[in-house]
Amino acid sequence: MYAYFSFLACFFFLFSFSPISSTKDGFIKNNVEFARSQEQLQVASIEKSDKILNPRTVSEGKVKYISPEDWTSGFYPGTMWYMYELTGDSTWRTRARKYTQAIDTVKYLTWHHDVGFMIQCSFGNGYRLGEKAYKDVIVQAAKSLSTRFRPVAGIIQSWNVDKGWQSQRGWECPVIIDNMMNLELLFNATKLSGDSTFYKIAVSHADQTIKNHYRPDYSCYHVVDYSLKDGSVRNRHTAQGYAHESSWARGQAWGIYGFTVCYRETHNPKYLEQAQKAFNFVIHNKNFPADFVPYWDFDAPKIPNEPRDASAAAVMASALYELSTYSDKEFYKGWADKIMSSLAGPDYRARLGENGNFLLMHSVGSIPHGAEIDVPLNYTDYYFLEALARKKQLEN
Repeated sequence: MYAYFSFLACFFFLFSFSPISSTKDGFIKNNVEFARSQEQLQVASIEKSDKILNPRTVSEGKVKYISPEDWTSGFYPGTMWYMYELTGDSTWRTRARKYTQAIDTVKYLTWHHDVGFMIQCSFGNGYRLGEKAYKDVIVQAAKSLSTRFRPVAGIIQSWNVDKGWQSQRGWECPVIIDNMMNLELLFNATKLSGDSTFYKIAVSHADQTIKNHYRPDYSCYHVVDYSLKDGSVRNRHTAQGYAHESSWARGQAWGIYGFTVCYRETHNPKYLEQAQKAFNFVIHNKNFPADFVPYWDFDAPKIPNEPRDASAAAVMASALYELSTYSDKEFYKGWADKIMSSLAGPDYRARLGENGNFLLMHSVGSIPHGAEIDVPLNYTDYYFLEALARKKQLEN
C-alpha cells in the first residue's frame, strides 16, 4: 500500500509540475539579492537605535523585538549567518558575530527546552562557518538542555508546569513535537566534547517520540504528557493546533525535519523512514493546498478559509532538501523546489521595504492563543534562507 501511494505521488509530481532551476531563471540569485536588500533595511533600522535588537515579528504595525530568553532569539543571528553563507560578504559575518554574542547567556538556560533552537541556529551555524571559539558555548548549552532529561520516561521535558498557561492544563511532564528540533544541539555536543551522554539522550528522546507522538497515519500529536513516576503516557493533547486529534501543520514539519537530522547523525534507517512517512502524510492529505503552503492545521474547520502557515512550509522545504541527499533525490528535492517556488512568489514573499522588513508574509504563531496570526516570523525567514542555502549547495 505504501509503495502504491508513493507511485501515485511520483506520478502526480512528475506530470503536474516542472521543478524550478536556479540556472535557468536565476531563482537563487533573485532571492539572495532580495534578502540582501530587505535585511539591509532591517539592520539599518536596528542600528538607528544604538542597541542590539532582535526582531521576532510585526505586531500592530510595529516590529516586535525580543530578549535573549525568548525561544526565537537564535533565529535572527542565524539569519545573519545564512546571509554571510549565501553572499560571501564578510559584512554579514561581522553582523552575525555581533547578534550571536548578544545571546551568549542562553547557554545557561535550563527552564525550557528551546535552548536547542536558540544556540544551534546562532552559535551552531557560526561554528559550522568557522567560528571554532563557539565550541564551549555549544557544549555548555547541551549540558543545560540535558538537565531537562527525565530518565524514567526517556524524554526531554519541554515545558515546566508550575506557572503560566502550561500550569492550567493538568500536565505533569509535557513534551512537544517541536523538541525534535533541539536534538541537533545534543548530537553536535557529543561530536565536540566526546561525551556520548548527549547522543544517548537525543536517541532516547527520538525513540520515545516515534513510539508515542505519532498516529497510525503518521500525523503527529503536538503534546504528549508523561508520568514522571513510571514514564507512561498520561495525555495526548495540543496547545497550538486546532484540536487534540488534529494535525498541526508546523508540528508535522518539525517532525520531518527532526527525524531527518536524527538519520544524518545516527544512520539508523528507522529515522529516515519516520521522516519519509511523516511527509507522505502531508502530500496525501486532502487539505494540502495546491501551492504547497499548508493551512495552519490540516484539520482546521473552515478550510479553505483558514490562515496559511508559511513557517511550516519553509521548515519542510529545508528538511526536504536534506532528505533528498539520503533518499529519492529527485522526488524530495522536487517537492522542496515547488514549496520554495510558492514561498518566493508574490503571494508570500514581501515587497522590498514592507512587512516590517521581514522576508516572508503569512505565518502563524498560535491561533489558540490568539498570537501572531497571519504575520511575518523570524523563524520563517531563517528556514527559508536555510532552504535556499541547501538548494544552492545541491545544485552546485
